[in-house]
Amino acid sequence: MNTLSWLNGEAFTAFGQHILWSDMIGNTIGLAALALGWRRSIWTWPAQFLSGVILVGAYASAHLSGGVGKQLLVIGVAVWGWRQWQRGRRRDHDGTIGSIAVRFATWRERGLLLGGTAVGTLAVGGLFTAVPELSWNPWPDAYIFIGTLAAMVAQARGLVEFWFAWLLVDLVGVPLAFSSGLAFSGFVYVIYLALVLWGMRDWWLRSRAGAMTLEGAAA
Repeated sequence: MNTLSWLNGEAFTAFGQHILWSDMIGNTIGLAALALGWRRSIWTWPAQFLSGVILVGAYASAHLSGGVGKQLLVIGVAVWGWRQWQRGRRRDHDGTIGSIAVRFATWRERGLLLGGTAVGTLAVGGLFTAVPELSWNPWPDAYIFIGTLAAMVAQARGLVEFWFAWLLVDLVGVPLAFSSGLAFSGFVYVIYLALVLWGMRDWWLRSRAGAMTLEGAAA
């Protein structure tokens, strides 16, 4: 048995749901990546990269082309996000390199994110509808595909809105994962929801504190 066959094999059964190794391992690493993102650690990107590599197999086994495409995007954006955060980390008072600074998006950035997400979802959903072999559930699949891309781009730019994007993805991702036979993904999405809410609060407060510091310096 090769590694790919083992990863797409059944790990165990819980509540009538068959849990795949790839689904379980990939999403566990994904949870760690989200927690690292909450802490503004640059290691969130290697973790997201590894999670994406493993979850490609899980989504392929469930015949969710949108999920496969999403994970390929995760892999690509993780490389870009690593480079962005390498350049964007601020220096602390003692000269050492600290964590990434976070901020709220400008209205222009919000408009670009929302507009790009809407257009992207329509385009990908239309493709999945026209070619049914690509996805058995085209519109939710397309929504998660593009929503994940929007969230990761916002994260790479240190925008607080990245958490709102993940929240909107989770609202569709939970039922889709369960209905696709990826039960562990469904359970993990529920945990994601809690982490997203905590992370949103933390980044929100940090962005406000940063803005007050800048205002004080200007005064």
